[in-house]
Amino acid sequence: MGDTAFLEHPISEDTLQLLFQASNSSNLEKSLEILIQNAKSDSGRLELASKRILPAVLNIVQSLALASYHHHHHHHNQTLSLCFKLLRNLCAGEAANQASFIELNGVAVVWNVLRSEAGSSGPDHGLVRWGLQVLANVSLGGKQHQRALWEELYPIGFASLARVGTKETCDPLCMVIYTCCDGNPEWFKELSSDDGWPIVSEIVRTASSAGFGEDWLKLLLSRNFLEESQLPMLFSKLQSVDVPEDEIIESKVDQFSFEQAFLLQILSQILNERLGDVTISKDFALFVFEIFKKSIGVLEHAMRGNSGLPSGFAGVDVLGYTLTILRDICAQDGMRGNTKDANDVVDVILSYGLIELLLSLLGALEPPAIIRKGLKQIENQDSDSCYSKPCPYKGFRRDIVALIGNCVYRRKHAQDEIRDRNGILLLLQQCVTDEDNPFLREWGIWSVRNVLEGNDENQRVVAELEIQGSADVPEINALGLRVEVDQRTRRAKLVNIPSCEKSL
Repeated sequence: MGDTAFLEHPISEDTLQLLFQASNSSNLEKSLEILIQNAKSDSGRLELASKRILPAVLNIVQSLALASYHHHHHHHNQTLSLCFKLLRNLCAGEAANQASFIELNGVAVVWNVLRSEAGSSGPDHGLVRWGLQVLANVSLGGKQHQRALWEELYPIGFASLARVGTKETCDPLCMVIYTCCDGNPEWFKELSSDDGWPIVSEIVRTASSAGFGEDWLKLLLSRNFLEESQLPMLFSKLQSVDVPEDEIIESKVDQFSFEQAFLLQILSQILNERLGDVTISKDFALFVFEIFKKSIGVLEHAMRGNSGLPSGFAGVDVLGYTLTILRDICAQDGMRGNTKDANDVVDVILSYGLIELLLSLLGALEPPAIIRKGLKQIENQDSDSCYSKPCPYKGFRRDIVALIGNCVYRRKHAQDEIRDRNGILLLLQQCVTDEDNPFLREWGIWSVRNVLEGNDENQRVVAELEIQGSADVPEINALGLRVEVDQRTRRAKLVNIPSCEKSL
């Protein structure tokens, strides 16, 4: 019995014998390892449930925790890790084990170990991960299990576990929190309360620096921030810590923190993956639009970006991700066949001057590389380069063009606004390939097509530009259109090319 000789609070002989018999072994660690394997199958879990293995393991955890409390043995952590792995496997979808875990106050027993790890200077990340995996599997047992977890761990416990700050521990923590809230939706509101913020912002901070490997974080964020508009609050909580509230920030570049950029990155990914089924509120859309407008300041000092998003600069990433979120919000109604609510959201953003802003951003960019080179040969000097700005990340121009294309899709008033603001020629100039903007030509053609569709006045403008030769863009054919001059009125108009002539 060398294993337990050093314990002040020895593991009871009965407990050991139970494990030794079930595993046909006479050494505690060996025995735990054998049972971990046995508990990997449904039938194995069921058999071990009937042998009352779970109470025995909880018993061992309690004895080791008391012993560690007096002397921190590394050896204990190894045994505790095995115990947690076994508990995790026992509780994987096995109702009998999940129920006895709750009856025997297993949440408190496991949390007791996790609390001292989370509070120590060098927590054992593996141990914390496995302990959280036990709780995650138990949380899947149902409302009673979730209530036991929530009462024990919200908010202090969750917050201290979030501060452990590694990817290994953050993933199962998100699973526990999400599963509890998913079963009890009123708890999502608690996460957005004063007690809940520290948990969520700590999780976001961890994920932004350490990354995340599973989708639980996305599920948690999409429920809380896309569907319930809690974004403004969290966004301000993630502001860089060192700026006093009342101080006006001099440099626009440091206006945003990496955590804020990361949060927008994740929200942008979620929206893109779930375009068809996330409903975006007006509040969310307008808040993102506000941030987009604030982030435009980074263009003052931005260099030409040599990568796409994320660029590594918080301000540039905030600019890019708010732009792609707006692009996808405006794509939603196209996908849903212009349902009323999606339409409303887009019309609200349009009423705040989105198109004017986008055209001015696009106009302020230097021309695409291919046109730039052409202009250089003509003029041989950079006369207007002082006015034009480079793309701060690869794809910025394309994202603006895509957003314009989504805004004008089957919206007559938006199409007309492009014409009234002299944006048609500018859009035609985007129908080129550009090394800094992958797929710019395709998005350019798509946007021009949307600006022209069903709009005679816009088609007339393009036809006249073509005749004057000022649209140095041989792209009208790619749209399947050709300019013809009406012999009677001498007015130019666009006509469809019969499909055999189309050459892309």
